Amino acid sequence: MGGVTDGFTYAEVGATRDPGSLPPPGFHLLRERTRLGDGPEVFTAAGRALLGWRMQRAAGLRVDPAATDAAPGVRVVMRAGPVRIPCEVVWTVREERRTGFAYGTLAGHPECGEESFVVEQEDDGSVWLTVTAFSRPAAWYLRAAGPVTRMVQRAAARRYGRCLRRLTQDQSQER
Repeated sequence: MGGVTDGFTYAEVGATRDPGSLPPPGFHLLRERTRLGDGPEVFTAAGRALLGWRMQRAAGLRVDPAATDAAPGVRVVMRAGPVRIPCEVVWTVREERRTGFAYGTLAGHPECGEESFVVEQEDDGSVWLTVTAFSRPAAWYLRAAGPVTRMVQRAAARRYGRCLRRLTQDQSQER
């Protein structure tokens, strides 16, 4: 993993692929799991919405990706009001029962770290979104906010889950 390279603002690029090793020293860990529904239709719809940036848009972010789908190396600039949030996708997974990606922070992002979003279908048919992140404030205003920053991040992860569940239900009702 080495030093900070290629514009990333942290050294542990790709570390969310192995969440058991998190968080790196000096970072805060976030894990949030949301049940999306049941069955292969829910899994497929959730994976498409996730990889196509629809979850972030439904959560209220303006999203300007360099590609229509998340893939390693794709850069995306999101905006929450006036705040610019530049990231780059560091890994993706597209397996029979597991779909997702992680992006890492680039220069100008208010935080420093990585966040992954993985949709999984369990043996019982249930479908879950897991958001895993390690981060620390990069912008002065987040450092000044202290623990409030972590509460906002947790609320955002929960919102992602609610939005993806709604998107998944909307897509399965269209069929």
